[in-house]
Amino acid sequence: MNSFNATDAGRVTSTGETRSPSARRPDMITWQGIHEPRLEQVRLLLSSDLRLRASGRLVAAGPDEQFNASFEVSVSESGQVNRLLLRTATVLEERQCSLSRTEDGAWLVDHGQGSKRETFNDALDVDVQFAVLFNAIPIRRLGLHREPSEHALPVVRVSLPDLSVKAVTQTYKTVSVGDEVSVVRFKSGGFEQNIKVDPNGLVVEYPLISKRI
Repeated sequence: MNSFNATDAGRVTSTGETRSPSARRPDMITWQGIHEPRLEQVRLLLSSDLRLRASGRLVAAGPDEQFNASFEVSVSESGQVNRLLLRTATVLEERQCSLSRTEDGAWLVDHGQGSKRETFNDALDVDVQFAVLFNAIPIRRLGLHREPSEHALPVVRVSLPDLSVKAVTQTYKTVSVGDEVSVVRFKSGGFEQNIKVDPNGLVVEYPLISKRI
């Protein structure tokens, strides 16, 4: 009779999660808006490969737009987004959207009226407006915080709070690699900025947008 081996099957945490041997302890990370009253807080679980699971909330309290958003995202061992669930609320309405990547590389987008199939130029990454966690996904997948390189990427862009979705092109380029902080230049349309990231590729400071607190 075979005995149960926790190292083979993974460990079950006190919250009921099954943690593989490569998984690390969950982290709670918070970013604060630099020029706008905005907070993003994420419960994040990284693995020793490129897998990532996160749930987070973003609250914006600016004079022009006030809303909150929540999200859950999962990233595969190859660093590709598998699924994203988003919800937003303003004073007037609530919205939700789910994006799922299929085995053949297409995306299923559902705003609550049924799924619509999209290719989004074969994008592997998703960028959610104001949520700097999502910059870490392509940075980690491409190792830009460890080895210098430059990539122009098709990306699924989700706007907040209306949850509109479209394909865009974004460029990531390594500026410097350090033991504690690396710098990656981000470009989208006419916007460019140098993003500071930690050894895990997570944002430390995104000038004009957010900084970790």
